[in-house]
Order: sequence, then C-alpha cells, then structure tokens
Amino acid sequence: MELRQLNTFRTVASTLNFSRAAEVLNYVPSNVTMQIKALEEELGVRLFDRLGKQLVLTTAGKRFLTHVQGVLTKLDEARSVVHDNEILSGTLTISANEVICAYRLPAVFQLFRSQHPGVRLIFRSVPNQQLKQTLFEGTADVVFMLDEPIRSTGLAVEPLLEETFRLFAAPDHPLAKLTVIQLEDFHGEVFLTNEKGCPYRTMFDRAFEKGGIDSITYLEFQSAEAIKQCAISGIGIAFLPEIVAEAEVERGELVALPWQIPDLHVYTQMVWHKDKWLSPIMLSFIEAAREVLALEEENKTA
Repeated sequence: MELRQLNTFRTVASTLNFSRAAEVLNYVPSNVTMQIKALEEELGVRLFDRLGKQLVLTTAGKRFLTHVQGVLTKLDEARSVVHDNEILSGTLTISANEVICAYRLPAVFQLFRSQHPGVRLIFRSVPNQQLKQTLFEGTADVVFMLDEPIRSTGLAVEPLLEETFRLFAAPDHPLAKLTVIQLEDFHGEVFLTNEKGCPYRTMFDRAFEKGGIDSITYLEFQSAEAIKQCAISGIGIAFLPEIVAEAEVERGELVALPWQIPDLHVYTQMVWHKDKWLSPIMLSFIEAAREVLALEEENKTA
C-alpha cells in the first residue's frame, strides 16, 4: 500500500468522479482507476460501487476513508514539523470567480510568491455559485467569494472588504445626463447582468421586484468583461462591482449612474473548510490575503 494510493483514494472519495480526481491530482484518469483497483485488490474489499455513471463509497470505503484522512493529516503535520525552519514547499490550490481573480488576487499572489517562491500555486476560476462545493469536494484549499455575508456550519468564513456595486452606462446614454434617477426611470431599459443564480444578480432582481419594475430587458453574461464592453458600446446599462469599471470611468468610456441598490452589502470573503488542517502554506497564504486586502479596504475608506 503506497501513500500516493491513499491520497488518490481520498481525492476520489471527495469528488466521487475519477476524471475530476485525475484533474486535481494531475494524473491521467486511467492512472487513478488503476490505483483504486490495486488498493481494492490489496484490501480484498470493494471501496466504491459503480452505479451506472454514479460513483458511491461502499460501507467498507467509508470506514477506510476515516482512517486514511487521519493518516494523511498526521503525515502533513509531521512534514511541517520537520520543515518548520526551512523554506516552505508544496502545492496550494486557490479558486475564485473572474472578478476577484482579475481585480483582487494578483496583489495577493505577488506578495505570497515573493515570500514563498518554492510553493506551487494553482488557480482555478470557478463561478461564484460553485465555489463552496470545491471546498467540500477537496478540489480547492482556499476560495474567495463575492457575496452577502456567508453563514455556514461547515466552512470558516472571513470577510475581507466590502465591494460597492454600481450601474454603469455609456456617456451618451439618456440616463447619464440625469443628476437624480428614480426607479421608474428604468422602465424599458436593457440591463447587462450576470446569469441567474449568481448571488449579486439575485440581489439586483430583488431590488427591482420590490419597486414593482417588471418591464426590463436583460442580456445575461458569464463574463464581467463582456458586460463592461457591451455597456461601453451603448447596448445597455451594466450592473458591476465598482472596481471592475474604475479605469473605464477615469477614461470617460463609462459613467456611474446616480442610483444605488438599497441595502446591498456584498463582500469579498475568504473561505476554507473548517475541518481542514491549516498547514504552514495555507496559514501563510491566508495571512498574505489579509495583509493585502486589509490595505485595499483602508485605501477605500481613506
């Protein structure tokens, strides 16, 4: 029985998908399948049931997983003690949505890399609504979410800074000339937004529903950059975090409309699984994120 087999088993058990486990481990799927088969043959039990396309842990597999997690956690702790005074090395997987990746994390990555050049950073861009699942599946160590305050019994959540959302339009848009905008002024307008299911899209819809505004046309996008470019082209009004359009507003390509959604409180939040062992690598990254994003919060309020 090899350690890499145990690690592969743990990953498959968390993802319940051979292909996804292979992606996490940087193996080809056939390698993952062979390792699990070898482990089952050595143990003399089936660890997974293959029910059509679905993979589920057997009773024996669930019992084995409990012990494997304990063994691998102890091994990680032992490694950290041995290397306590040495240069950190290893792999850390971070996930976030497009906005946080482009506008908040580069400075965090830069600081962390300067402090720990021996650590391999893996970043995966994931839609906001799927980020929690990556923690429960074990495919990410730390994620960053753009959402209302998150409450979870299974996750550790740390709000880092509040994000302001605004409506942006091209300078020649009729509403851009107004100094005061009422909700009814938006009748018949085209709004450029994220797809339904995105948390801040839900908040946006909620505000207009409360105001009784229903004659609105939506163009939905997966990309904040696409929303921004379409607003610059005059296609409609963009609903975006303020940081996304800062440069375009300064260049005069977009105008922030004088209207804000009431009671909208969205934060960039750092999240990890509460039962995950915080290795020295994770702790160092968390501290780097706190340092960088706390400074950005100070600059916003200055």
